[in-house]
Amino acid sequence: MDISEVFDTSRTLVNATSLEKKRYLYDKIAWDLPMICIKGARGIGKTTIMLQRIKENYKNNKAVYVSLDNLYFSENRLMDLVSYHYKHGGTHIFIDEVHRYPYNNWVQELKNIYDSFPDYHIVFTGSSLLKIDMSVADLSRRCIFYNMHGMSFREYLSFENIAEFDSVTLEDIFNNATELCNNINKKIKPLQYFSEYLQNGYYPFYHKYEPMYKQALQQIINTIIETDLQITEKIETVTVNKFKRLLVILSKMIPFTPNITKLGQSIEATRKQTYMMLNTLDKAALIRNLYSGKEELNQLNKPEKIYFENTNFLFALTTNAEIGNVRETFFANQLSEGHQLSFSGNGDFLIDNKYTIEVGGKNKSFEQIKDLPDSYLAIDDTEYNSFNKIPLWLFGFLY
Repeated sequence: MDISEVFDTSRTLVNATSLEKKRYLYDKIAWDLPMICIKGARGIGKTTIMLQRIKENYKNNKAVYVSLDNLYFSENRLMDLVSYHYKHGGTHIFIDEVHRYPYNNWVQELKNIYDSFPDYHIVFTGSSLLKIDMSVADLSRRCIFYNMHGMSFREYLSFENIAEFDSVTLEDIFNNATELCNNINKKIKPLQYFSEYLQNGYYPFYHKYEPMYKQALQQIINTIIETDLQITEKIETVTVNKFKRLLVILSKMIPFTPNITKLGQSIEATRKQTYMMLNTLDKAALIRNLYSGKEELNQLNKPEKIYFENTNFLFALTTNAEIGNVRETFFANQLSEGHQLSFSGNGDFLIDNKYTIEVGGKNKSFEQIKDLPDSYLAIDDTEYNSFNKIPLWLFGFLY
């Protein structure tokens, strides 16, 4: 593949990118820094925000977009492309699928580019969290890392052109829920759209794949397990099959407190292997392991509870999603952006080691958490708050 084709592909993709809607992270990124990494799961829009950045700010090949699974890199190195680009007036490169670089030393290559071209800017992403997380130490002095999540309920309303709202803080919700609920309900009926978001609104590509959205999500899961984990973890085919079996078992039981011995026996894995597989699925943004306590966690901690990472996965993998599971999965997902989430022996969740939250339906009472300070109920199927009873959907406005 000729180098000119790399730039042609970049221009084509940039020109085809819309600037109409941008993800929440776009305006939070310090784009002028010399090296930036955007981490996150597959399908949440990392590629799009890079292409939007190029389209909005750079002309005349000053910036180039490239995916490292491009055939160009079967015979050429990233340094070759950057050297050519720099000599021809280029200032920025936006790199996708960094973990799929065929030469297996992308960390060293990025460090060399950073050191060799001091006024050159690098933005890169990785669809898998795994290899990037393990490489933080090598890049920590050079690179700023951002974590990107799927769409919040607030973003979904924007992308659907239903209504525009500013994001709120957790403290806003706890202290000003009445005002927030009144303002939102004046513009829309949030419950009218909440159920659809829970099933289909977490990934920005949901319109593109209608009515095959669930199948698209299942394909994302397969790609993560069959491709990303093999590249980043060097796992063998037999282990890939164990990951698949484990995820199938979890899909029938989530949320639950795991019995590690029984789980291991079901997939013919040792306790240590089972712990590490659960940890890996969590890092890959397929499940969410909820732990208790403030201690630093490692791969051999037992999760107190396991959820799917988001409610769209839940509906894609289970034929009859239980409503309590859906509620708790949504809450855990939305609070995971910017907050520490852990298991509470009293309520359902402990947030930032301070706030105890119990999640439930309209008739949920305070009985379980009545004597705890900073305790709240997150209640489904209600439009307005009542004292410390806060509508569940309002937690979807945090980002």
